[in-house]
Amino acid sequence: MKLVSWNVNGIRACLNKGFLDFFNEVDADIFCVQEIKLQEGQLELDLEGYFQYYNYAVKKGYSGTAIFTKKEPLSIQYGIGVEEHDQEGRVITLEFETFFMVTVYTPNAQRELARLDYRMEWDSQFREYITALERTKPVIFCGDLNVAHREIDIKNPKSNHNHAGFTDQERQKLSELLDLGFVDTYRYIHPDREDAYTWWSYMFKAREKNVGWRIDYFIVSQQLASNITEADIYSDIMGSDHCPVMLEMEMEMEMEM
Repeated sequence: MKLVSWNVNGIRACLNKGFLDFFNEVDADIFCVQEIKLQEGQLELDLEGYFQYYNYAVKKGYSGTAIFTKKEPLSIQYGIGVEEHDQEGRVITLEFETFFMVTVYTPNAQRELARLDYRMEWDSQFREYITALERTKPVIFCGDLNVAHREIDIKNPKSNHNHAGFTDQERQKLSELLDLGFVDTYRYIHPDREDAYTWWSYMFKAREKNVGWRIDYFIVSQQLASNITEADIYSDIMGSDHCPVMLEMEMEMEMEM
């Protein structure tokens, strides 16, 4: 089973920059996107063989997520059941026979950490949501988590310390989640790989120089770790300030009869 996640930073703009070429070439079983910046009715994608699910933000041109899946899910949930958070279209959950698939676009703490307190509330309540799902069946979740977890995950950790996405508080929240028995799949496969990033600023030729951050993840329940066969970052794929990330697992989307 191949899974792909990509913060497209506006799916309509990304469509003009090769999105469909990559989508068709990668041939994922499940393809998750974040920051679609879209309202209902603004886009119809012809993705043959895929079911499509969208969660739109109330605010126009902002946030939003989508999942494209070859297998129809048993159930779909939009948001995490907290009205304050669910205005921004940040989460979609698909239930399959053997696992939950969640895409998430985590709020940014913003400049001067203006939204850090909100971000802390979000992280705590999203963790509660994920752990509640896991009590039913294993969870795979992916997306732009807007945090570089460790110093190896960011090019300039010292100069970026306590900037949005690399505060002690945000990193601790991710540590707390992983400590509950979740696995950062990229580090599971590549524990010491350096210069592996998924987001680069548009300024100062950051991508050309690979001055980046790894803030896009696939995270799975501990009991699925043994199913992981590959985790990759498609850093050569353009179209957004993020690049796609991929997870391959030895498992099926439905139980064999």
